[in-house]
Amino acid sequence: MNDTPGLDLPTFHAWYDRQRPGEIGGELSARVIAGGKSNLTYEVTDGVRWWIVRRPPLGHVQATAHDMGREYTAMTALADTPVPVPATYAHCDDPDVLGAPFYVMERVDGVAYRSAAQLEPLGPERTAAIAGRMVDVLAALHSVDPAAVGLAEFGRPQGFLERQVRRWGKQLEGSLTTARPNAEELHRRLAARVPEDDGTWSGVVHGDYRLDNLLTGPDDRIRAVVDWEMATLGDTRTDLALLLVYDQIAVISGGLLVADVSRAAGYPQPQEHLARYAATSGRDLGDMGQGMSWHLGLAYFKLAVILEGIHFRHLQGQTVGEGFDQIGAGFDPLIAAGLDALRPT
Repeated sequence: MNDTPGLDLPTFHAWYDRQRPGEIGGELSARVIAGGKSNLTYEVTDGVRWWIVRRPPLGHVQATAHDMGREYTAMTALADTPVPVPATYAHCDDPDVLGAPFYVMERVDGVAYRSAAQLEPLGPERTAAIAGRMVDVLAALHSVDPAAVGLAEFGRPQGFLERQVRRWGKQLEGSLTTARPNAEELHRRLAARVPEDDGTWSGVVHGDYRLDNLLTGPDDRIRAVVDWEMATLGDTRTDLALLLVYDQIAVISGGLLVADVSRAAGYPQPQEHLARYAATSGRDLGDMGQGMSWHLGLAYFKLAVILEGIHFRHLQGQTVGEGFDQIGAGFDPLIAAGLDALRPT
């Protein structure tokens, strides 16, 4: 039985030897790193050195999702900026090697905090400090000049929000497991109210920014930002809105579908995140983020669509690991919250 589905170790070994001769010192072993519900992440070792390999999920994959080249390009470009990222080693866009494109990067020693239970032993002060640094790193990312790091052609900022609405609507159509009339209504409202974009908020967007997509060291410093598959150039407020939505998902869904770190003692409230981001970035968010209601609606819709796609793959028997059986339960609460965010106050 293959304990690392999607990663044929002898084939990978031969390919990597051609990219970086002599680096692997012996027979390889690997394990799937738990926690991911999208791309597959493997820890590979020869007993002395370690590497991380990333590839798309098995089975049903949306045409515009799981772009390994995008992840590799983003992290490589950001290597010399204040944004901490793993070192990148090699990228393969030939699907004949492992059945899908993939890349290889440094293994960073750090914890991806996903649950309140992980944070509780740290205590409220350390938890607050880690969450604050998470926001600081996001502000640092949004301050990067894309052209200065070779990312001027990484995306098309003009029309970004309109394309996001269209993209996630198509993603939903491609992975529906049942009729979703409320989702269609939320999508209609988002499309009808796309904010005007004057370029003020244009920058590098991570696309899936949250605490468990960061690796935190034993000193409580952020060692690396990972999972760059949805990175692009666009309205950076979408990152901030999605972070706030991730913090709310455990509350509105009644369980740990993605993460529930926001339940830990000391973890900042949404308004504290907004205030810290504004202070660190020097950006004006308006009256404590009231101008972000549309972005929050989009974030709820986007996350609901992501969960529906994972639920679709699970029903097809194409997910790897545990924790997928309840993932579809988050869809309706997220759509309801998105509709609520767009209601006039």
